[in-house]
Formats: sequence, C-alpha cells, structure tokens
Amino acid sequence: MRFVMLAACLFLASCGPKPTSVDDFYLRPLRFPDGRTIQVETATTNVELLRGLMFRSALAPDRGMLFVYPHPDRYQTVMYQVLIPLDIIWLDAERRILEIDENAPPCGTQASKCTKYGSHLSAYALEIGGGMARKNGLQVGQIIQW
Repeated sequence: MRFVMLAACLFLASCGPKPTSVDDFYLRPLRFPDGRTIQVETATTNVELLRGLMFRSALAPDRGMLFVYPHPDRYQTVMYQVLIPLDIIWLDAERRILEIDENAPPCGTQASKCTKYGSHLSAYALEIGGGMARKNGLQVGQIIQW
C-alpha cells in the first residue's frame, strides 16, 4: 500500500510545468479577467505579510505578490522600504476587486509618516508593478482567479 501511495505521489509531482529556479517553487498562477496569467508569491504568515515586496529593486511584469489575510478586515499597507512603485489591488473573499491603488510610490521616510493604502473590508491584496493594473484593464468589480 505504501508503495502505491509513493508511486502516485511521484507521478503527480511529475505532472505540470517544471520549476526552473528555487524561486519558482514559491509561485502560483493568478489569472486576470482578460485571461492573462501572472505568477505570484503568496504571503500568509505575519512576517511575510509585513515584509511584502520590501527591498526589491525590480518586479517583472508577469510577477506579483498575493497577500492572504487570516480573515476579512480593513487592512492597510504602506510603501515603507519598498523601492519601486506598485499597484495595490484589494479583493473581497470572493476575489472581487474592491479598490485599486495605482502607482503607489515608494516611501523614503519613517513608516509612521508613509501614506496608508486600503480602506475596504478585504480578504486579499495583490501587489503588482506600478501601471500594470491599467495595462491589464483591471477594474473594480472584476474577479481575479487563482
């Protein structure tokens, strides 16, 4: 029985696209309403949620970070120690876009003095490169799939 389970696991692990780097193991596909797919890192722990995309000097157009919050609430974020402009897309539990903060600029001052983004009862936030929400036609009310 153990051999059958091991063989089934090995078979399933061999299906699908192969990671090309260690970073690929931490990515998941996310599909925009127009069908375009990007790869996102998923932030779920307190440390990941707090760090987000800090200290990154670039973000590829087909990459992003999905913040998965423990429960819907009025979460906010700041661009403290973020080095690049980002679009922040706030989503409800049904993955419907509630709000889009476009081209949020880096904040080079103290965290307490940075602009706060987010005001809706959100379950998720998606951060992508600045300008990518408009380029991909994202609008309030649309649903994002993953």
